[in-house]
Amino acid sequence: MTDELRYVYAVCRPPAAPLHADLTGVAGAPPRQLVHEGLVAVVSPVPERDFAHEPLRAHLEDLDWLAETARAHQSVVSALTTVTCPLPLRLATVFRDDSGVRAMLEDESDRLRRILDRIDGHVEWGVKVWLGDSGDGDGGAEPPAARPRSTPESGRDYLRRRRAGNAAREESAARAEVFTRRLYGDLARYAADARLHPAQTGPLTEAGSGRNILNSAFLVPRARSEEFLELIGRAEGTQPGLRVEVTGPWAAYSFTDGPEATDGPEATSGPEAGETP
Repeated sequence: MTDELRYVYAVCRPPAAPLHADLTGVAGAPPRQLVHEGLVAVVSPVPERDFAHEPLRAHLEDLDWLAETARAHQSVVSALTTVTCPLPLRLATVFRDDSGVRAMLEDESDRLRRILDRIDGHVEWGVKVWLGDSGDGDGGAEPPAARPRSTPESGRDYLRRRRAGNAAREESAARAEVFTRRLYGDLARYAADARLHPAQTGPLTEAGSGRNILNSAFLVPRARSEEFLELIGRAEGTQPGLRVEVTGPWAAYSFTDGPEATDGPEATSGPEAGETP
């Protein structure tokens, strides 16, 4: 058995320019290009003691190790995005040796070429909309501390206040839904493709950020990215209580298919794993 395996970051066509000489990837190794019949796999050596099947399974339960590996993976994919349109592979895609990588390129050639043709000249932009949290448990009604102590609240007043709070929340949610539907539709017209991801929850959601009501990705021609961002800029601030968040440009994480392709900016494999996991 060898001491090193081959970590594969992405597949692309031959890039127009070389990657920066100081670029390092997973395990601190510089990436290199492995060419096979017009396809390029961007690879680097990784130690078998960490990336063989069993140790890798254990490492994937270590959030610190996972975050560090995801950042290194994304740094290489981001560098590739400046010189070509790469098809990023899943985090921790590993082969025994160069021959294994070439065999993958050979076996998957038709699918890889089809995807590369589709994403050529495009980048991915992520767009999220957050509904602000009022921060009180009575749904926006007047907090108890604000009411005079000398006038205890009656049961009828309490119910009236609760109904008013519920109505306000429902109205806010309805306005937010109209805004997000319109924004998504408007942005999709600038894109070659669009994806809706599940709403972001759990540890990926920062405290105080509110509720995620739109989590989307758009495959946008590079030449139209400025128009795309200008449209978002015009929409921002038009609806009180809503915040629009834009990330990118990324490689086309959300617009690949097949088992080797990654699942997009909200997956920990994707661009945001290096930012927030």
